[in-house]
Amino acid sequence: MTQRQMASTERSLRIQADDDLKSMIVGTVMRKIKSRTWKKQRYFRLQDDCMTIWYKSKKAGNAHSTFSVSDVEAVREGHQSEVLLSIADEFPPDRCFTLVFRGRRGNLDLVAESAEEAQSWIKGIRKLIDTLENMGQREKLDQWICDWFKKADKNRDGQMNFKEVRDLLKMMNVDMNEHHALRLFTLADKSQSGNLEDDEFVLFYKMLTQREDVLRVFQEYSGDRQKLTLQDLVDFQREEQLHEDGVQQYALELINRYEPSDTAKMLHVMTIDGFLMYLSSTEGSIFNPAMLELYQDMTQPLSHYFISSSHNTYLLEDQIRGQSSVEGYIRALKRGCRCVEVDCWDGPNGEPIVYHGHTFTSKIFFKDVVSVLANYAFKTSQYPVILSIENHCSVEQQKVMAQHLTQILGDQLLTSTLDGIIPISLPSPEDLKGKILLKGKKIGGLEDKMNGMVDDTLTGEVSDEEEATEIDEEHRRNDSIRQRSKKSKQGLSKELSDCVVYCKSVHFSGFKHSQIHSKFYEISSFTESKARKHMREAGAEFVLHNARQLSRVYPSGLRTDSSNFNPQDMWNVGCQIVALNFQTAGVEMDLNDGLFCQNERCGYVLKPAFMRNTDKRFDPEIPQNRDGYQPLSLYIQVISGQQLPKVNIKEDSIVDPLVRVEIHGVPLDQAKQETRYIDNNGFNPVWYDTLQFNIQVPELALVRFVVEDYDKTSKNDFVGQFTLPFTCIQPGYRHIHLLSRDGTSIAPASLFVHIRITKMT
Repeated sequence: MTQRQMASTERSLRIQADDDLKSMIVGTVMRKIKSRTWKKQRYFRLQDDCMTIWYKSKKAGNAHSTFSVSDVEAVREGHQSEVLLSIADEFPPDRCFTLVFRGRRGNLDLVAESAEEAQSWIKGIRKLIDTLENMGQREKLDQWICDWFKKADKNRDGQMNFKEVRDLLKMMNVDMNEHHALRLFTLADKSQSGNLEDDEFVLFYKMLTQREDVLRVFQEYSGDRQKLTLQDLVDFQREEQLHEDGVQQYALELINRYEPSDTAKMLHVMTIDGFLMYLSSTEGSIFNPAMLELYQDMTQPLSHYFISSSHNTYLLEDQIRGQSSVEGYIRALKRGCRCVEVDCWDGPNGEPIVYHGHTFTSKIFFKDVVSVLANYAFKTSQYPVILSIENHCSVEQQKVMAQHLTQILGDQLLTSTLDGIIPISLPSPEDLKGKILLKGKKIGGLEDKMNGMVDDTLTGEVSDEEEATEIDEEHRRNDSIRQRSKKSKQGLSKELSDCVVYCKSVHFSGFKHSQIHSKFYEISSFTESKARKHMREAGAEFVLHNARQLSRVYPSGLRTDSSNFNPQDMWNVGCQIVALNFQTAGVEMDLNDGLFCQNERCGYVLKPAFMRNTDKRFDPEIPQNRDGYQPLSLYIQVISGQQLPKVNIKEDSIVDPLVRVEIHGVPLDQAKQETRYIDNNGFNPVWYDTLQFNIQVPELALVRFVVEDYDKTSKNDFVGQFTLPFTCIQPGYRHIHLLSRDGTSIAPASLFVHIRITKMT
């Protein structure tokens, strides 16, 4: 029996012994809920592969739908979605649960017939998610092979004839001539039955996926071209992967971790299978695994960090008619976002509401947003969350807002300085762990409050929140989608003002003014166009300003489709809170995800030292003038691609892939280069094309790898991408595991590259 069959048998025996999974395989009728009025019965069951959930309407004939357990990120119990909350009076929480999918796909809200059935599904799906997350690289590949076998086995007889194999090759993005396909089929058909069974299909797959590119590297370092001795592997690590410390011990660990053969392990050697497993693992990835951990100093002032930030977090779609939802906050917080935004307006019955004012977006209650913050703020990261309030409420409803904040958040809400004394600089993320900070208008300053200078009058007056006013200015030459409000004085309740400590919103009056008059706890907001203007006119001053205090940049009011601006431009001048529309996929969110995927995805990334130093100047337009200037050359040999997904649903369509590498950084570093495209091969295209870039400020650069399907008559189609900070790149032979447009894994799609970084002379 093969290792793969043993693992599969072991897994199915475990499943057969589990009551929850057995009950799911039998199946259950549940209600699928879309709204208070849309509640339909569906029959759900777990398929025998224990990876796919199948469901159909009781009426709809043979039509059915499926989804993979690997697409499910989490299961929420009870009324933990807006849809289920809306029917809370009809169905008890112990029968309700929500499946949350990866990426931007909507949730699935379900009501079981009994609390016991609900528990079976909740516990069962959680066990399956857990099993998937704990799968090794080999098991994941086995699962992937198994999935393809099922897709191709049209008549479900557990075997594949040659026609099914031909169809499978098309599905897998392989354009192979019939003669070659038949030769592989015949070689794999050991039983000579004219069909491939389970282990014969594995053999067929292995022949199909033989990695000549990896074999070439393996044989270059192997003395006998059959195996890598411990010394061969040490040489490879030193010369190619540039691993320096404790190489012998590290090579031994790699053999123990990735070599499938027990005999080879005993002899301290690595076979080609083990070598490929290592290169496909996290350690063989382009992203340095040490930088996926929390590796940065978290004790510097808040202004010394880039902070993952969302704009109009409550919106799931566009800015005019889109749905407002607490789901927007949950999704952003789970992605590591540490600054979320609320637009508050007077609501019915004295309850403040959140929506995009003067538009047709739907409305949600402010208290529901605060409850979500209480529950989700620190699930992904323990570091502080900033709640940015754009306040349009009357003084009366502001008092209600303050009440909700203090009562619902309790100790999580920061309402006074950390040690009760007047500080001289912003506290650090480490100091503020587990705390929610309010960003908004404040009566007087922090010192006034500490010295008891603010009297207990009920209200104060402050200038109107900038964002609405700035947006009105942008619309002045257009037909405004909002009612234009004149810059006015707005009443502010003392209760809400007192909730603001380290993030007092102030109008920006210029860098000279701010250098003389600004306090470290004051924060200004800029539209993207204003930020660009300051960048052009006084880039170095902007960097200095951002070393001392926080700045927030948000999208233009003209971006009614929720599109995003390029955040890199703002990071180049040290702006910390660069607020993006998280609901909109694209290069801008790829860059945001790329920057913040390091440092344990905690939502805080330490700025380079030259951007934190108030005694020195750094101008992103003239980076050569900074201290410690050392430009680097990046050489990328794009060797091959593996199992790239089909992008065109037409049956005969096969990808013509090309790879584009983009550098995002200071203006001098912005660059892109492409490989040639490969005709009709998304399965295992080979390039061996070398691209070279000179990088002036490596500390600020992000590298984005994009795979596209070449089309000579129209725009190329997106296939996959991966973005990472230049400083997190591992040199040598590396795999790049590609992500979808939504930032979710499209395993096992990958690129194989060779990376070399040298100092520019």
